[in-house]
Amino acid sequence: MRIILLSIMLLLGAAHVSAQKYFTRDAKVKFFSDASLEKIEAVNKSGTGILDVSTGQMEWKVLIKGFLFEKALMQEHFNENYMESSKYPDASFKGSIANLNEVNLGKDGRYKATVKGKMKIHGVEKDLEATGTITVKQGSIAIHSDFTVACSDFNIKIEAAKVANIANEIKVTLDATLQPLKK
Repeated sequence: MRIILLSIMLLLGAAHVSAQKYFTRDAKVKFFSDASLEKIEAVNKSGTGILDVSTGQMEWKVLIKGFLFEKALMQEHFNENYMESSKYPDASFKGSIANLNEVNLGKDGRYKATVKGKMKIHGVEKDLEATGTITVKQGSIAIHSDFTVACSDFNIKIEAAKVANIANEIKVTLDATLQPLKK
């Protein structure tokens, strides 16, 4: 009988722990370059993210080759000339919700959040702080954030002849809906 009770307690404990984490495989990450001669936009709809609601810790990853452009040649230049996606296949963020005391991830509502952590792009890791909105609704968590990254911060070289076509400051938008992680 003790073994059955212990097994039930372990199962309930495991269910509680897994309910602490929320996950997505279809985060939408969009970037926009607004240079004087050209506007460039790309979208990746297969970003992954995990959020531990008990600690506010989160991790995000997006495959660079997953960004789709309006023009195939732009996509080719992006992967080969700028991002070197064969050498640096993904971008990632590891951090946490800095104002977790103001965000109730267990209660339906819309919350302003600030995240702090490390962004890694093109093999370079930098501190990043970004703001966004977290919406908790009926067991899911939706996250929206707009932030800017500078190509020069991540050793992404834009040759002088292309400066009018590619902005150094790139606007990034993240939209994701996370569901409880099931084991």
